Amino acid sequence: MKRIYGLLLLVCIACQQPVETKKILTVAKPETAGMSTTRLARLDSTFTKWVDAGWMNGAVGFIARDGKIVYHRATGYNNLETKEPFEITDIFRIASQTKAITSVAVMMLWEEGKFLLDEPVSKYIPAFANQTVLDKFNPKDTTYTTTPAKRAITIRDLLTHTSGIGYAQIGSPEANAIYAKNKITAGLDIHDDTLEDAMNRLGALPLMHQPGEKWTYGLNTDLLGRLVEVWSGKTLDEYFSTHIFKPLGMNDTYFNVPEDKAARVVNFFTVNKEGKLEKASGGLGTNIDFPTRKTSYFSGGAGLSSTIYDYAIFLQMLLNGGEYNGVRLLSRNTVRMMTINQINDLALGDNKFGLGFAIQTEKGSSMQPLSEGSYSWGGAFSTTYWVDPKENMVVLMYRQMWGAHDDEIGGTFNTLVYQALND
Repeated sequence: MKRIYGLLLLVCIACQQPVETKKILTVAKPETAGMSTTRLARLDSTFTKWVDAGWMNGAVGFIARDGKIVYHRATGYNNLETKEPFEITDIFRIASQTKAITSVAVMMLWEEGKFLLDEPVSKYIPAFANQTVLDKFNPKDTTYTTTPAKRAITIRDLLTHTSGIGYAQIGSPEANAIYAKNKITAGLDIHDDTLEDAMNRLGALPLMHQPGEKWTYGLNTDLLGRLVEVWSGKTLDEYFSTHIFKPLGMNDTYFNVPEDKAARVVNFFTVNKEGKLEKASGGLGTNIDFPTRKTSYFSGGAGLSSTIYDYAIFLQMLLNGGEYNGVRLLSRNTVRMMTINQINDLALGDNKFGLGFAIQTEKGSSMQPLSEGSYSWGGAFSTTYWVDPKENMVVLMYRQMWGAHDDEIGGTFNTLVYQALND
């Protein structure tokens, strides 16, 4: 009897435990998610004010809390002359937001046992054996001397941007010059090269510093994209589509935007000499129409275009601990690893870096409203996102421009999101 009573007691206790439900994005009234409709309206008026002032042509904003979409609106114009409005279904160049998706793909393959995080890259791409580190650089003729690397770069180094690999076109003067001489680019609008060949050439070039000694933003994630191809036997495009986009229902995310969706790709704006916004044809040294100019060079660091809703699904999957709508891409423990400090005493301003994400520290949270432990990144064409696990919130703002007020716009957006909390 005692044994039966004990079993019944355990059953009763189990029944009393809260059942964790994985959130699927659904539209809801803000008040049901602890947010204020009145206060969220401040976003609308502020976005409109910025458009009227010429600070931006427009933006799309997205906020979901507890899986409930409380804000998903477009403000402003895709064409300033015709007043064609922005739409929430518009497709944006998300540039470095591609990195998080590549990082997830890497960790999915890690979960399959394809590699270990601290293995050398050279085990899978021999071109990265016997690497050197830049010693002296002559800017007049771009010649340089090197010193041997103290150790091999690892896959973890790539995920944390501590390998010493720099960025092409937007990196340091030394990296820009050395990479340009060897036809290494930031990966956009490439039609006469392959990712495999480019990464092999990169392996022969010097690192910008000794592995693990600094945090340097670079082509690490493009190299990770090539490793995904090696481990999976698929192109990066195929792997993303088969293992991430289709399972999650991300139906508008592409390296090559199909012809029937090309009209949804938004225009890109810059500020002219008179200080006014104008439509631009180029950015980062590339044709801005690259999303519709078919390429087979799949940049894991910058190549994707997407809608704000598609990317919100991806972020909600992470907030759910690796699962969305019954589809699990990662274990919750893997998501935990990706979203905690992985760079020890190195720093990214006031914050840290995980396996593919910037991580908000206590100090960083004292300077802006994002909670400690939030993880984030953005794209060079003015898209940004963050996930705040403490507030159970996914937030994105998409613009497509370079302007003079980016810091003020970003900081004010952060403030307006958190002032709308109402619980």
